[in-house]
Amino acid sequence: QVQLVESGGGLVQPGGTLRLSCAASGRIFGIYAMGWYRQAPGKQRELVASIASGGTTNYADSVKGRFTISGDNAKNTVYLQMNGLKPDDTGVYYCNANVTAHTGTTVKRFDSWGQGTQVTVSS
Repeated sequence: QVQLVESGGGLVQPGGTLRLSCAASGRIFGIYAMGWYRQAPGKQRELVASIASGGTTNYADSVKGRFTISGDNAKNTVYLQMNGLKPDDTGVYYCNANVTAHTGTTVKRFDSWGQGTQVTVSS
């Protein structure tokens, strides 16, 4: 099993900053990529940013230039620095990890998800 523990969400005014963290633990043999998704009320979950194990990053067009994703491979942790926050950034942010891990009965590659952390941008 794999656990993803997220932290750093909260309420912030427009133009403000937040930093999200997500730490992966469990019987992990390898992490191929980690990322952040968000889901606003009434909308589908969407990719915000991702980072591959080699360091390649990918961002949604709506956050380019404002958000920065980074990772610490030694700690199995990914961060999302969010600057210049807008009300449209409001939503539940979910951490995702594409891993190879022991599931209890076998070893396989799969996606693991965190519980989500609320980000609210409002004056």
